[in-house]
Amino acid sequence: MTVMTDPPAISRFAAAAPFWVSLILIPVAWIAALYGGWALLLLPASTWYLFTIIDYFAGLNTENPDPNTPDSALFWYRLITLLWAPFQIITIFAILWYVMATGHLRGWEEWLLFAGVGVITGTIGINYSHELMHQSPKLERWMGDILLASVLYSHFRSEHLLVHHRYVATPRDPVTARYGEGFWRFFPRVLHQCYFSAFGAEKAMLSRKGLGWKHKSNPFWRYWALQALFVGLAALIGGWWGVFLFITQAFVAIFQLELVNYVEHYGLTRKYLGDGKYEHVQPRHSWNAAHRASNWLLINLQRHSDHHFKPNRRFPLLQTYDETEAPQLPFGYPVMTMLAMSPTLWRRVMNPRVKAWRAAYYPDITDWSAYRAAANPMPR
Repeated sequence: MTVMTDPPAISRFAAAAPFWVSLILIPVAWIAALYGGWALLLLPASTWYLFTIIDYFAGLNTENPDPNTPDSALFWYRLITLLWAPFQIITIFAILWYVMATGHLRGWEEWLLFAGVGVITGTIGINYSHELMHQSPKLERWMGDILLASVLYSHFRSEHLLVHHRYVATPRDPVTARYGEGFWRFFPRVLHQCYFSAFGAEKAMLSRKGLGWKHKSNPFWRYWALQALFVGLAALIGGWWGVFLFITQAFVAIFQLELVNYVEHYGLTRKYLGDGKYEHVQPRHSWNAAHRASNWLLINLQRHSDHHFKPNRRFPLLQTYDETEAPQLPFGYPVMTMLAMSPTLWRRVMNPRVKAWRAAYYPDITDWSAYRAAANPMPR
């Protein structure tokens, strides 16, 4: 793999420009709102299918940037994640106001429109919130909280930072899809388990400080307040129907997120060391994908092996790995998430890869069912 050095200042915007491609989805959403009918297909087509086609022609990107590049050189990369929050909020509620005020779309068209909006608030919005929640500046964390509240999934921040990153690729992580577990079993399980694991993690942190869960420092108060604010705004604009449309986009966004979560660690397991401890997280504990175009759209989320290895590394500096260092997905996330919705096809594609991964990294474990039971001595 080639190592790239930090580009000169004059070319930094040009280097970051491909990651700004998500902005084209906002005018696409407005086209769908203005015309309805066939135009309602543009949002899912622009994310799921268009970038799959571009991936086919653009190929893989196996170049790695200098991980020591200072934040001062990343201005144009960081700016897009900060701008997306106000763009998303304005888009959701301006389109809601427009369809309520004009009434030019039929009810089913309005529903499909907001399902399409949910595709971009999930594919882009939650993904950007994921980048922002991992950073130290308060502004970035607040932008992340606002994005998550706009899809009614605020607890994802607590669950992701306090549970998922700690227990990833172990039986104690609700978000790590188990080997053989189909997405349609995974989805309702994580909806239930992740909320309570997130609340439990925050409650445990407060308890260690001698505080109860009702203390004002519990971020769930902020989560609930922001979510109530957005639901109230939807009700003010469109009444009960406006709330229903808002919840529709939120549900589709959550569905998109959990499809990606399902793909990222399916069947992978960290070695249990005994006494409630597991080996350190390594690049081999996440599925990696080097597909160029979908990494532009998803700001390098597919370099997930490095994200878990170095969680605070900003997205433009994430490293990619070859098949000797991390397991590789055969396609980018747009294709893999579509495959995940068919458990039969998914198992046909991925189970042989999981078995090959087990043989390569853990040849000493011969009975994985017994291992899984032993590796979960303290179920959550």
